[in-house]
Amino acid sequence: MEELNGRMIACQILLMGLVARVANDSRDPLRFLTDFRDETRAVVRQIRIAGSLDAASVRLTAQNTVDELFSLMKPPSVDDPLDEESSLPKF
Repeated sequence: MEELNGRMIACQILLMGLVARVANDSRDPLRFLTDFRDETRAVVRQIRIAGSLDAASVRLTAQNTVDELFSLMKPPSVDDPLDEESSLPKF
């Protein structure tokens, strides 16, 4: 089970990296991410879950996972060489 969880986490990381890359290439990254998140949530709400005794719990977990993945996205930090120099003491 741990191997399956590890693979699922790896897939989530790869997917979010791909989504972030596409968002960065779009004209309005925030709008793209918002629309993509909303579409993903709509799919999770409507998908038929078979083979589970408690489909509502599985659906809730999936919705929480989607929210968590998108809440972790933020603009990439930019390394500015001037910031490093300004933090050094002046003699």
